[in-house]
Amino acid sequence: MSKFTALTPELYGYMVERGARQDALLRELERETAAMGDIAKMQIAPDEGALLTLLTRLVDARLAVEVGTFTGYSAICIARGLAAGGRLVCCEIDRGYADTALANLRAGGLDEVTEIRVAPALDTLRAMRVSQEIDLAFIDADKDSYPDYYEELVARLRPGGLLLLDNVLLSGRVLDPAPDDASALAMARLNDAIAADERVDCAMVGVADGLTILRKR
Repeated sequence: MSKFTALTPELYGYMVERGARQDALLRELERETAAMGDIAKMQIAPDEGALLTLLTRLVDARLAVEVGTFTGYSAICIARGLAAGGRLVCCEIDRGYADTALANLRAGGLDEVTEIRVAPALDTLRAMRVSQEIDLAFIDADKDSYPDYYEELVARLRPGGLLLLDNVLLSGRVLDPAPDDASALAMARLNDAIAADERVDCAMVGVADGLTILRKR
């Protein structure tokens, strides 16, 4: 017997309307990003954004890290969930996206709690102290590098902290990756590695294109 409900556009709309509480800022950001064309698929979905805010609040995050910021939707969602005095460090390699994200964060009054570092994400992560002080991290960037981002962040995550990985299903490509599909091959290997990683508790959930939620033991 099936244990999941297939989402029609109507049912998904119902879920977002009642479960995401998308305000005017996020709705406008979603519209503006959609106007960019096919690349807009890089933006997270409203239901995923609501989950990011909730999880950030649940761990009382004082330091959060985002790998891949794009136009800032997910950064806004995480920043809104920070504890008093908390901060968000965003890793974004594209200066244009970083400027757009900063403008959107500023529109939401969140620029003072957010720092966008424009550089290769691995350089930014490796420059951070290995002191187990990160409360929550979110990875939504180039899929080939997910295994490296994962290792750097697990090392810096505090016990009980959360790590979230987006697009872990890659539209189903992880089931049988083509030999020339580097992203799917890397993701499939990482999914297998996480399932056996005793450093973390994990749950892969059917949000958007697959979201893995990890808690460091």
